[in-house]
Amino acid sequence: MLQYPVSLQDLPYGYQSLNPSISESTLHYHHDKHLKTYIDNFNKAIENDSDLKSKPLTSILSNLDSIDKSIATAVRNNGGGVFNHYFYFDALTNSGTTKPSASLLDAINKAFGGEEGFRKEFKAAALSQFGSGWAWLVMDENKNLSIIKTANQDTPLELGLTPLLTIDVWEHAYYLDYQNRRADYIDAYFNIINWGVIESRFNENK
Repeated sequence: MLQYPVSLQDLPYGYQSLNPSISESTLHYHHDKHLKTYIDNFNKAIENDSDLKSKPLTSILSNLDSIDKSIATAVRNNGGGVFNHYFYFDALTNSGTTKPSASLLDAINKAFGGEEGFRKEFKAAALSQFGSGWAWLVMDENKNLSIIKTANQDTPLELGLTPLLTIDVWEHAYYLDYQNRRADYIDAYFNIINWGVIESRFNENK
């Protein structure tokens, strides 16, 4: 559980593990530099708020309207950056080593007409996010799956949705490897999804 003071946790795999989809250099910059900056700024933003310091990050991001306006933007941007990045990194693995379980695949088939339909809709969302942001596979309160996109470091939590999977389409996530070829990065991303993690998230909230 992420809660103040948040610290930079090790990746659940080696920096070379995601080659060739994501390079070692990208992971070092993305995890060690970008994520670390969000962590430091989030901790600083709430260091004088005893109420927020006592709450898990997911609770804070689910109730952004209740935060003091003087720190609300910093909490949204940096707290969201912390949550989104951990959520993204934790669901990656060696290329082609996992696939959706039967129960998760049934839900995907129901929502998107199959894995191909899911990939097509997810890629379209990731490609059409203007500027920086994220594409998400989410579940609503009725356990239905859908795909959404969010700008900057916004999360599905403030929309009352349960996130299951996300792709980071900020340029720092792929530019060293793919330059402006976001579509190629998205295609490569599909090869390194840790579907075991997605299944756990699905079952926890099902």
